[in-house]
Amino acid sequence: MNGRTRVVVVGAGFGGLATAKGLEDAPVDVTIVDRHNFHTFQPLLYQVATSGLNPADVAYPVRGIFQRQANVRFRRAGVTAVDWDAGTLALSQGEDIPFDRLVVSAGATVNDFGIPGVAEHGFPLYVLPDAVRLRNHILGRFEAADADPSVVDDGGLTFVVVGGGPTGVEVAGALAELIEKVLDRDFRGSRVDVRRAHVVLVEMVDSLLPPFHPSSQHHARTTLMRRGVEVRTGTSVAEVTGTRVRLEGGDEIPCHTLVWAAGVKAVPLAAALDAPTGPGGRVSVEPDLRLPGHPEAFVIGDMAAIDDGEGGLLPGVAQVAMQGGHHVADLITREAVGEGDVHEPFRYRDKGSMATIGRRAAVAELPGGLRLSGTPAWISWLGLHLLYLMGFRNRVSVFVNWAWNYLTWDRGARLILGSGEGDTSLPGEDEDDEAQTSA
Repeated sequence: MNGRTRVVVVGAGFGGLATAKGLEDAPVDVTIVDRHNFHTFQPLLYQVATSGLNPADVAYPVRGIFQRQANVRFRRAGVTAVDWDAGTLALSQGEDIPFDRLVVSAGATVNDFGIPGVAEHGFPLYVLPDAVRLRNHILGRFEAADADPSVVDDGGLTFVVVGGGPTGVEVAGALAELIEKVLDRDFRGSRVDVRRAHVVLVEMVDSLLPPFHPSSQHHARTTLMRRGVEVRTGTSVAEVTGTRVRLEGGDEIPCHTLVWAAGVKAVPLAAALDAPTGPGGRVSVEPDLRLPGHPEAFVIGDMAAIDDGEGGLLPGVAQVAMQGGHHVADLITREAVGEGDVHEPFRYRDKGSMATIGRRAAVAELPGGLRLSGTPAWISWLGLHLLYLMGFRNRVSVFVNWAWNYLTWDRGARLILGSGEGDTSLPGEDEDDEAQTSA
């Protein structure tokens, strides 16, 4: 023991990285634990799924992020249990690692709400392998239709996106553009009529982008419809099969592709923390983000049920996770140096919300009531995402891809990787290890 505080951070997502970076100058030793050896920029996963970007463009090695931060080390592992009495974390390889302070930012997983068939037939979009798998499948549907055009009659080229939040809207818009502007040219002269491809967006409530202002909701809806997307609001999914989506009320949509963007829940690790949980299994936390009954532990990001001060919970978005990580790092630093309020409540500062619908189409709601739509919102969205993307090489690569796509209507990442549609092409990932995921 060297007398320095041992901090273990579970999860290399936005919250976990913000915590570790915030401890750079603190007299602590940090260990980051994640079952992936890379950080994923989740807001751009939909562009990987729709062939706009390559997987490496939205991921960055965790060890590379902290090459110059001497007090951080990384362990590639899942987390299976916490021993509070011993102050240790059990890893999936069978090793126990000790901690003085524990920061859990292990993220979320897909919530299918128990709807029959979603887990078996739906395509989630939360981690990088999800995006590669969905891209393989989308492109594979068109190749299958070229081999046997009759599959189009049974919904082979119908793509149903469930969830009218930012992810669902972005997927639907990008998929419609991919079909109309890229694949229609790719398959010109083939046996498949790409113009018969169809995108349907389903949302349970009566409007898209529920947290946004009605004017932004209207802009998103009308823009999607102009681009050929069928928008169905005020309805929900009752059952999914490999070839059908049945809606509440009995309507059926023949389709072979269901993209599930309808919600998430906390990862199974949340149940092992011995703490009360809220909606979606999110862990209830104290005002300073500590775990009730365990002052040595903090929970941040998608896992945490954080009171928004108005009777609700803060959303599971990157800004909440990042600000939570900065706050926890400040508290741990104060504890380590013995100065300042170590129980200062967390205060979230809303920096606005954005959603892109496609080329030169987006909505943005900024602090002070400023609302943008169309090209100004789209440019703002591009700039902000480039700013927060990890790694200079990634920023350059994404910028070049976006510029090329804009100038040529081309998407060079439309590759079916691996051995088939279901192959994620990311060897070495243990997809059965769900003890911990990053967010």
